[in-house]
Amino acid sequence: MLVKWEGIVIRSVDYGESSKVVTLFTREHGKLAIMVRGAKKAKSRLAAVSQLFTHGYYLCKAGPGTGMPDLSQGDIVNSFRELRQSLNETAYAAYIAELLDRLTHEREANPFLFQFLLHTFGYLDEGRDAEILCRIFETKMLQVAGISPQLTCCTNCGEQREPYAISISQGGLLCPVCLPSDPYALAVTPSTWKLLRLFQVFDLERLGEIEVKPATRSQLKHVLRGFMDEHLDLRLKSRSFLEQLERMEMPRQD
Repeated sequence: MLVKWEGIVIRSVDYGESSKVVTLFTREHGKLAIMVRGAKKAKSRLAAVSQLFTHGYYLCKAGPGTGMPDLSQGDIVNSFRELRQSLNETAYAAYIAELLDRLTHEREANPFLFQFLLHTFGYLDEGRDAEILCRIFETKMLQVAGISPQLTCCTNCGEQREPYAISISQGGLLCPVCLPSDPYALAVTPSTWKLLRLFQVFDLERLGEIEVKPATRSQLKHVLRGFMDEHLDLRLKSRSFLEQLERMEMPRQD
């Protein structure tokens, strides 16, 4: 039986001497793996469509059982060529793809998340602010994982009382009265927690230019990575590489 899926390549692993196992995040069925035979051969007609980050339509031969579908034909919609030519954007895209792969399950359809990934790669390809796009995507993936920070009121008493700190262990904002309950709560500026709250409900299609100060960028990263490290058991190779690149960058100027 032939099936056709719209998908984005989020992982590619060599299989044998000439083939690959490619993981697609599809609009119709979420994450699934397909076999791309001969993809490593120089003249393979399937080589381009099986490259990482590629958005395309994938015609696959699927058997009646649970075996892995074989890719028969692929049509590229967008290869995100500009993204691939920048080491910085490629590193962010690889991290985003691995994060999505690790926090989603096989064949769980999520058309919204598919569209969100597509827009994120599109903006990276246009040269938009990769760091902020990454922070927005991390916020969405915390929601997918069910550990989204509470950012509307104090997570301990429920009161709206500023200035807030953010407690990683308690899962959100802490007001001044409740602050002693977590000696490790993070002191953040109002801009930081308000941006995080915006990211939780943000429609990426309406993204404009976002100016974020260096101190706020640092706090956003610290909070989001803190939530992932505390509440998720993730060891991402792409994150380690991305952090090496980030340490090599020159400090931003206000």
